[in-house]
Amino acid sequence: MKEERAGTASLDALEIGSLDEALVAMSRLFSVTEAAYERRAQLEHALRSRVVIEQAKGILAERFGLGMDDAFAVLRRAARSERIKLQELAARVVSSRDTPPEVGSALAATGSRHRQA
Repeated sequence: MKEERAGTASLDALEIGSLDEALVAMSRLFSVTEAAYERRAQLEHALRSRVVIEQAKGILAERFGLGMDDAFAVLRRAARSERIKLQELAARVVSSRDTPPEVGSALAATGSRHRQA
């Protein structure tokens, strides 16, 4: 008989609350889940962008004999001066054997004595 009471008490506990409360809770759960998926997508995009930027830094460092910090500074300066997203300019560096003219201009503006590619 105690087992039946324990089972009944559990069912009674589950029945507390209205349908409206359950719908509100489900709506909140869906909102939180959606926000988590959106955040995950943002983080994945940021990671992909960062990989492209790191690749571009390496390419510029090799092409012009720069250190990694200097290569990033040139890339950032070029993107800012031309009002281009850093990731977009980095993708152009990575996708072509030719250095984008914006990068060449930024390199020249630094008065760099590094070799031109």
